[in-house]
Amino acid sequence: MNRTTLSLLAAVTALAAVTGFAVVSAPEGGTTEAAAGTATPARMPVERSSLLCPAPSTSEVAETAYTSFTPAGSGAADAKEGSAALVPTDATLAAPDDGKDKKKDKDKDAGKAAASKPVLSLKEPGKPVTAEANTAEAPALVGSADGRLAPGWAAQQTTKVTAGQGRGVLGVSCTAPDTSFWFPGASTADERQDYVHLTNPDDTAAVADVELYGKDGVLESDSGEGITVPARSSVPVLLSTLSADSAEDVSVHVTTRTGRVGAVVQAVDEEGGSDWLAASAEASGSAVLPGVPADATSVRLVVFAPGDDDADLKVRLAGPTGSITPAGHETLHVKAGMTTAVDLKDVTKGEAGSLLLSPAAPGRPTPVVAALRVVRGKGAAQEVAYIPATGQVGERATAADNRAKGSVLSLTAPGAAAEVKVTASAGSEGGEAVVKTYKVKAGTTLALTEPPVPSGLKGSYALTVEPQSGGPVYASRALELPEDGVPMFTVQTMPDDRGTVAVPEAEQDLSVLDD
Repeated sequence: MNRTTLSLLAAVTALAAVTGFAVVSAPEGGTTEAAAGTATPARMPVERSSLLCPAPSTSEVAETAYTSFTPAGSGAADAKEGSAALVPTDATLAAPDDGKDKKKDKDKDAGKAAASKPVLSLKEPGKPVTAEANTAEAPALVGSADGRLAPGWAAQQTTKVTAGQGRGVLGVSCTAPDTSFWFPGASTADERQDYVHLTNPDDTAAVADVELYGKDGVLESDSGEGITVPARSSVPVLLSTLSADSAEDVSVHVTTRTGRVGAVVQAVDEEGGSDWLAASAEASGSAVLPGVPADATSVRLVVFAPGDDDADLKVRLAGPTGSITPAGHETLHVKAGMTTAVDLKDVTKGEAGSLLLSPAAPGRPTPVVAALRVVRGKGAAQEVAYIPATGQVGERATAADNRAKGSVLSLTAPGAAAEVKVTASAGSEGGEAVVKTYKVKAGTTLALTEPPVPSGLKGSYALTVEPQSGGPVYASRALELPEDGVPMFTVQTMPDDRGTVAVPEAEQDLSVLDD
């Protein structure tokens, strides 16, 4: 008699195919015995991760730094060594062949070979690697990590443009591919040049739709549907070309009909500078937007309710000593399908904080997406950055690119107090890791203007946040790189890195008997 077992691995692999970027395997030796006869999911390190980085800038004076990092001890002890690399998209390879001579064929092949080399290749957990691209032709990047480098793999792209259109510091955490993204806070106004960058990591074309919603609802568009993103390519789409309507505040919804993409909005303001607007967290009845700088001169909140119901929200600011309600903005009404924006001005009043949105009426949560447009400085010396609503840190989160000076780590505990471990990794060119623990009081934001720095730091480093006890924690990292009196900066939120996946244990015996 032969016994054939239907493996749990098959179910997990199917789950991974849906998420599109993580693969896990069942523990060796079969399932784990659950306490008291009940099935409890085990946390398993992912075995593969994917990340996408948009083309950084078309400016001739753009200077871009890339950083790749995986936290130490993030994978299974017996995991294979693995690899993690970011390479250019195929669309940035050699120019098309015009068939004039064989020399061009050789040049094209040489260009392909050069462009296929990794821009970043990570060799070990716990130590970041960096690369630079000081050219207007710097491409979008696609990459994957496996083995012990996959759990928690992070990559950061930081671009500094010192003059001209697009001036500012543009920072973005490279993202995993998906099929749906929301971007409240974009614009099609005359003074803005906002592009949504769509990057396809796969070997087949993806087809995406881009919908725009203003204060009165959907903005009619004839060209936002059926946008083809070729295999392993990146396509920038100028939002103002999708609709004849000019709107100061727009919510952008990117979905795919086929395939998956990475999506992020590059927001360029003629006066306020530029930065990347990352996707908001999944629509929820509550939202946390962490890390508003203490010296913010203008804070604009943009909210969208994607469902069929209006949302009534309570607005609070979690500062260093507690949560307050901004005067005149106690509540916010958001009509379904319409973008609502409110100018909170200098809401922080000299103290760093995080904005908290929650249902105004208990028991009536309406899902929303949200983002902040934050300005530091005034006049010709102002600079803009964006803070989307984010998920909680969960088990762990990482910001990959930090410098000896200029990093600000914000930790927010909107509910119960929490204790948080913060690890400064080894430096990319030298230095040893440093670990510190911080306590965050209930309803407050702890802004670390001097977060941990590796001892003997050379190069850049990563900051990893791990809650140890207490309530949920939300985090963001600001990087300040001032230039000629302009307070240039960028803010990246730090949601859970999804380095592990819950593997449910089978509730019944799925084995079958073969005679």
